Amino acid sequence: MTTPSSFNQQQDPQKVHFISLGCPKNRIDTETMLAGLQGDYEITAEADDADVVVVNTCAFVDSAKEESVNTILESAELKAGKLQKLIVSGCLSQRYSEELARDMPEVDHFVGTNDLGAVRLILDQDRQSRVDQQSVLVEEPQKIWVSDPDRRNFDWELPRVNTVSGHSAYLKIAEGCSNKCAFCIIPTLRGPQRSRDIESVIREAEELVSQGVVELNLVAQDLTAYGYDLKPRSNLTALLQALEEVEGLRWIRLFYAYPRSFPRGLIDHLAQSSKIVPYLDIPLQHISDSVLRAMRRGTNSETIRKRIRELRSKLPFLTIRTSFIVGYPGETESDHQALLAFLKDAKFERVGAFIYSHEEGTPSYDLPDQIPEDIKQRRYDEVMFTQREIALEHNESLLGQEVEVLIERVSEENDYVLVGRIAQQAPDIDGVCYVGYQEGLKTGQIVRATVEQVTDYDLGVELIEW
Repeated sequence: MTTPSSFNQQQDPQKVHFISLGCPKNRIDTETMLAGLQGDYEITAEADDADVVVVNTCAFVDSAKEESVNTILESAELKAGKLQKLIVSGCLSQRYSEELARDMPEVDHFVGTNDLGAVRLILDQDRQSRVDQQSVLVEEPQKIWVSDPDRRNFDWELPRVNTVSGHSAYLKIAEGCSNKCAFCIIPTLRGPQRSRDIESVIREAEELVSQGVVELNLVAQDLTAYGYDLKPRSNLTALLQALEEVEGLRWIRLFYAYPRSFPRGLIDHLAQSSKIVPYLDIPLQHISDSVLRAMRRGTNSETIRKRIRELRSKLPFLTIRTSFIVGYPGETESDHQALLAFLKDAKFERVGAFIYSHEEGTPSYDLPDQIPEDIKQRRYDEVMFTQREIALEHNESLLGQEVEVLIERVSEENDYVLVGRIAQQAPDIDGVCYVGYQEGLKTGQIVRATVEQVTDYDLGVELIEW
C-alpha cells in the first residue's frame, strides 16, 4: 500500500488552486488548509493550471452567497479542461451541504468550517485510489465532510501559510460567537465563542515574526469577549500585554471589537501602548434605539456615544472603522436620518455599510415590516455618499503631517513607485500610500514620511528617513 509520503516517488504531484472568499477569519482557514497540503501537493496561483480547485466560501449575507455560488460555477467550467476535482469548503458548505450536493453535481466534495483537515484526506484517498486502482480496499472519498462547527477541541497549533504579504498577517484569537444578534447566522455556522489560550497565540505570533512579519492583525468574531470562556478566565488586555513582549513585532491591529463591553483597562492600555496602532474596528450596526433593540445588540445609542467619546478623549489620533446595516426590518425614515446625522457627528474615519440580508434561520427572518429593496438601496447609497465626504475631509487633515509607513510592495503600474500603508490603514479594506522608489528601500521597512497628496481613500507621501 502506498503511503502519502511516497506519493511523489510514484507520480507527479497534483496542482491545487485555492480561492478564498469572505472575511479574514475565513482566509486564515484557507491558509491552514493550504499548509496541510505542503510537501506532497503543488500549490498553483492559476486556476486553469490546477488539477484540484478548492473554493472556501462565505455565506454571511445574500451577496456573499451569490458570489460563492458564482465562483463555484465558474470553477466547475474548468472541468472541460485540466481540472479533475472541485472541492467547496467554508460557511456555504456548512449551511447548505445537502442542498448543494443535490443541486451541484459538478462539485466533488463539500467540507465544513470545522473540517479543515478533510481536504488533505480527500486528496490522499483519491491519489491512493489512482496509485492502486485494482485494490478493493480503496473506497471513493465521501462527498460531504461537514461536522459540528464547535471548535472546542480544535488544534490551534496547525501550521498555516501567510497569504497577506511577507510582512503582515492575520492572527485569529478566537472562533465562533456567543452573541445573539437577530440578523446574524455566524453562531450557526461557526458555533459559540472559543478563545485560544494566550500561550497558543504567542507561539503563533512568534512563528509569524520569525518569517518576517512585523504587523499582526488580530481577528475574532467578538474580539472584546476574548478569554471570557477560558478557565481560568482571561481577557483581551492580558493578551495584548503578552503580545507586546514579542521581539520584532512592530504593529498590532484590532478588528471586530464588540461595542457592548470592553474589558477593564483596555482603553487605557491602548492609549499608552507603543505597538498597538491607533486603529480600532468596532461594528456598531446602527444608532437608533428601536433598531438596536430589534437587532438584539445588547446596547443602546447612549452607551455607543459614550464609548466613542471615551475613545476620542483618550486616543486623540485614533482611526475608528465601523459598519452599519441599512434597511433592517422596521427601520423608519426617521431611524435612517438619525444614522446619517450620527455619521456626520461622529466623523468615523472608515465606514462600511451592508444592505440588510433576509437570512433564513435568523430571528430577524420572520420580523414584520421588511423594507423594499429600492428603499434599502437608496439608504445604502446615502450612507456611503455621506461617508465619502467625511473620509476625504479626514485625509485632507493629514496633509503635511509626518507618518510612519509600512512598505509592502512595488506598484503594479509603475516599478518606480512603492505601495505601503500608514498605521491608520488596514490591509485589504482601507486605502494605501504611494511613495517614490529610493535606493536601499525594502519591503517590510517602516519608514518616516510626510503626507503630500490625498484622494478620498489613498495618500501620496514623501520620505523623510528610512
